[in-house]
Amino acid sequence: MQESSWPERLSVVRHGESAGNVARDLAEAERLEAIDIAERDIDVPLSERGELQAAALGRWIAEQAENERPTVVWASPYVRAQQTAQIALKESGLDLPVVLDERLREREFGVLDRLTRHGIIARFPEESERRARLGKFYHRPPGGESWADVALRMRAVLDDVRRDYAGERVLIVAHQVVVLLSRYVLEHLTEKDVLAIDRLGDVANGSITSYRQHDGHLELERFNEIGHLAEHAAPVTAEPDVPVAPR
Repeated sequence: MQESSWPERLSVVRHGESAGNVARDLAEAERLEAIDIAERDIDVPLSERGELQAAALGRWIAEQAENERPTVVWASPYVRAQQTAQIALKESGLDLPVVLDERLREREFGVLDRLTRHGIIARFPEESERRARLGKFYHRPPGGESWADVALRMRAVLDDVRRDYAGERVLIVAHQVVVLLSRYVLEHLTEKDVLAIDRLGDVANGSITSYRQHDGHLELERFNEIGHLAEHAAPVTAEPDVPVAPR
């Protein structure tokens, strides 16, 4: 059997609920056009519920056998992802550095940044129509990224993980689109496949998606797993990242 160059295990976790998710819900409920957040998107912190979710993740890690716990941690440089990783590591008792990589960042929304569904339709009706025509995977808002653009970033990240961390247990803490497009790249999915997964529901905050190395390749072990949240009395939230463009 050929020795695998993949990690022994790769887990991709979505950050805990952020203050941006909470502000978005309020803006949507009040039918506002824009989401009221003072910080740059990169600086938006976890909400109180997000901190509980990160702590539950850490307690779950602590419960795993020693040979199942992460040996390498990567995270998006966004504050909500960094905080999730740091809180989880503290709760788990693991003393590991968190490697920040900008390729794991949230998708860039360009001119649609911080707009609600109502705001996108009201301010950029032609862009909303173009998105409906092109589809979610290939639509790139002015100044922003498409899902296909993020997939290119993820191919580069996963190439580096494969090259540098063979035999390790790698934990990545990032965003909903990173979770989904990790599956797209690792499982050789099509546009139709990954959008079908997306339509099943949003990736939950603090959820775990993991792969285990088997016969020289990675096999999906769990997707959007949230049992650890309920087990450790953390709230379950499955909020889309802002902005929420029309589906």
